[in-house]
Amino acid sequence: MTYSIAARDPATGELGVAVQSQAFNTGAAVPWVRPGVGAVATQSYTDLRYGWRGLELLASGVSPADALHELRADDQLAEFRQVGMLRIDGACAQWTGASCVRDAGSARGEHWISQANMVASPRVWEAMGEAFDAAHGPLALRLMAALDAAEAEGGDWRGRGGAGIVVAPPSGEPWERVVDLRVEEGDQSLVELRRLVERALAYREASRASSDRATLARNRGLPDVHVRLLAIVDAAEAGRSSEAHRLLMDLEEREPRWRDAVGTLSQMPDYASLRVLFDTLEA
Repeated sequence: MTYSIAARDPATGELGVAVQSQAFNTGAAVPWVRPGVGAVATQSYTDLRYGWRGLELLASGVSPADALHELRADDQLAEFRQVGMLRIDGACAQWTGASCVRDAGSARGEHWISQANMVASPRVWEAMGEAFDAAHGPLALRLMAALDAAEAEGGDWRGRGGAGIVVAPPSGEPWERVVDLRVEEGDQSLVELRRLVERALAYREASRASSDRATLARNRGLPDVHVRLLAIVDAAEAGRSSEAHRLLMDLEEREPRWRDAVGTLSQMPDYASLRVLFDTLEA
């Protein structure tokens, strides 16, 4: 009842899974990723064990093929499952049970695996890989291109519904994410998911920039209050104290509680420049 793609970006080390289905809340069940380890898509009468336990096995050094074999061995409904596992080094394994609703199948490339069931045609899983390879930019946007391509080939023949995407950084704790978004249902779920992905990447880009964060945030269409806050940080880090003071007062005029909020932010290690600003104000 689902189509999905799991992929890696060899340049950045990011891993991700993106999924679309007519089923409600599919983004909470199908995609699983773990930084520096791998990615799993578990679908068709989804068994979450393939995601959770599958990543644990990959992290322990078990190959994707052996991990998938071990999990299927204890699954009485294995013929109803469809699963794809992709390790950080590109090794992968896929399974489409004989009882999955047709059309059902999978494909793989150098950096991705795709799988689909209950879809309009075999072109769905093939188109995902083709679109991923042809796309450029951040992994999250390449995954979105794959979902759009699948939908263009007919997608889930029942219609559109839930969609989700999860991207993990190249290293870190198991819970760390670059993007973790989903739309629970609706005919425009892919449109909304793309909007959210682009917004999430814009926030991330602005927060990680070394300078001119406010300009970047404004150009990416982020909310005005966020742009104003970043402008204060930019000015403080550049040593433009008078400008930072003025921008903070402007923000306070909108809402007096912003002074306390920015003061709290100044206590964070990444915002030491704001601490200098507040020390000046309190002097």
